[in-house]
Amino acid sequence: MESKLPMHLSLRCGAHSRRSGKPCRNGAMTNGRCRMHGGKATGAPIGNRNAWKHGMHSAAHYEWLDALNKLLVMAKQAG
Repeated sequence: MESKLPMHLSLRCGAHSRRSGKPCRNGAMTNGRCRMHGGKATGAPIGNRNAWKHGMHSAAHYEWLDALNKLLVMAKQAG
């Protein structure tokens, strides 16, 4: 009887071929897909700053706008 290696017992990729319907035989990562079928793509990290351009839609900018608007309203009421 032939013993199986640990790599043969590991989880396999869950992707299937459109043409043949056969499953992918590559080893899977923690999300159940191999490196070619989306194993490395886990999404953007929390607090991703890669798309940061100018800060015009940041929470700090909106807080500053609210404070400015309150100041303007108080100035109109005072005089």
